Amino acid sequence: MTTAAPKTEFSSIRPLSEADRDRILAAVDTAFETQLDFLSDLIRCVSLRGQEAEVQELVERALLERGYQVDRQSIDPALIGQHPAFSPATVSYDKSWNVIGVHNPPMIDGRSLILNAHVDIVPTGDPERWQYPPFEPTRHGEWLYGRGSGDMKAGLSAAIFALDAIRAAGLELTAPVQIHSVVEEEITGNGAAMAVASGKIADAVLIPEPTDEKLVRANSGVIKFAITVQGTPAHPREVSGGVSALEAAMRLIDHLRKLEARWNEERPTRPFFDEVDNPAALTIGTINGGEWIASVPSCCRFEGRIGFYPGDDPQERVKEFGAFVAVVAADDPLVQRCPGPVVEWVGVVHAGYTLDPGSEAEAVLAEAHAAANAPDGSPIQTYVMACYLDAAVYSVHASIPSLVYGPIAENIHAIDERVSLPSLRRVTKAIALFAASWCGVRPAESAPRISAAGLES
Repeated sequence: MTTAAPKTEFSSIRPLSEADRDRILAAVDTAFETQLDFLSDLIRCVSLRGQEAEVQELVERALLERGYQVDRQSIDPALIGQHPAFSPATVSYDKSWNVIGVHNPPMIDGRSLILNAHVDIVPTGDPERWQYPPFEPTRHGEWLYGRGSGDMKAGLSAAIFALDAIRAAGLELTAPVQIHSVVEEEITGNGAAMAVASGKIADAVLIPEPTDEKLVRANSGVIKFAITVQGTPAHPREVSGGVSALEAAMRLIDHLRKLEARWNEERPTRPFFDEVDNPAALTIGTINGGEWIASVPSCCRFEGRIGFYPGDDPQERVKEFGAFVAVVAADDPLVQRCPGPVVEWVGVVHAGYTLDPGSEAEAVLAEAHAAANAPDGSPIQTYVMACYLDAAVYSVHASIPSLVYGPIAENIHAIDERVSLPSLRRVTKAIALFAASWCGVRPAESAPRISAAGLES
C-alpha cells in the first residue's frame, strides 16, 4: 500500500534572475533576528513525546498568520500494522498531531515541494549538567543553546522563514508547497508516515535536519527493540540459588555487540557505506531492573536500537535479530537458566534509503547552496547518516526525491545542544533559493510587508 509521487506537468520555469536571488538573500538577512525570536519560542516549548501540543499550536498560529491552509492531522492508530510506512507504537496519540500547512498558487507552473521538520525532542538528562537551562534558549556568541535548537527546531524555522523571504522579495511560488510539522520522528516515524499515507506528497521533499550543511546521500534502516529478562530472585543467604536478571541482561547486551559487528561486516558490499565507521550502531538507551537492594533481581528490561542497510527488508532484519537472541540465550550458561527473553518492537521498524546521485533536485540544491555560501561558493558535500530519518518514509513509500540538508549543530541528543547561527542563516538562504528555483516564481500581485512580528500580508 504505497503512494507514488506526483508527476507535475509544467510548461516552463523561469530561471531565477540574479536580481531575484539578491532580493531573496537580503530578505533572509532582514528577517533573521525575527526568525531567531521564533526559534527561541519553539525551544521554550517542552515538546517531549506526547507533549507536542504547545509547540504545534505555535506552529499552527505562525502558518495561519502567513495565509497557509492549515490542518491538524491526527495519527490514525488503525493504520499501524496495515500501512507499511508505519512502525509499532506503544503510546496513545490522543494529544499528538501533525500540523500541515499548504499553499496552492492560483496558477500552477512548476514542481511541488514539501518542507518537513519534526518538533518532538529527546529528554535533556540532568539539567544541572547544562551550561544554560535547556528550555531557556540562550544566545552566546554565534551559537543558540537549548534542547531541540539543532534537532531540529532550527530547521523548522529555516523552512518557514525561507518561504517568507521569497514573498518578502516580491515573488510568489508557481507550484504548491507544503510544510509538514510532524511528531514521532525520534521514536517511530509515524508522524511522517501519517502524512504520506494521507496523500500529502510532492515532487520533492527537503528536510533541514542538522547535517553540517551537507546533503545526506543515504541513511540506515533502523529497528528499535525492548528485551525483558526474567531471573530467579533470592535472599543474600541463598544467593547461589538465584539468577540475576540484571547479570543475564548484561550478558545479552554483550552478545548483541557480536550481532552489531556481524552486520557491520557487510558494509564493504553496500553502496555508500564502505567508509561508515559503524552502520549498525547498536545503542542500549535504557535499562531498568531489580526490585530491592538486598535481593537477587528477578526482572530486567532494556531498550535499544540497531541499524542495517538501504534495500534490506526491515522485517527480515527483525527475524534475524529475534533468532540471534534466541540462540545466544539458549547457549549462554547464565542466560539459559532464565526463561526465554521476550523481544518486543517498541519504535521505528523501517528501511533505509539512498538518494541516487544525479537527480535534478540535488542539482538545484547544490546551486542554491553555492549561492548561499557566496563569495566562497564551495560545492555541497554529501555523506551517510547511520540513523533513522523521516526522509526514508517519503523516499521508500512515495518514491519522492528526499533531500536532507540543514545547519551545523553540536551536542544533539546530548548536554548543551546548540545550533550555529551563521550556519542557520546560510541554510535558510539555501532553502529559499532552492524553493524558488524548484517551484518557480513570478512577481507577486501585492508585495508583503514585514513588521517586527514577521511577515504580513
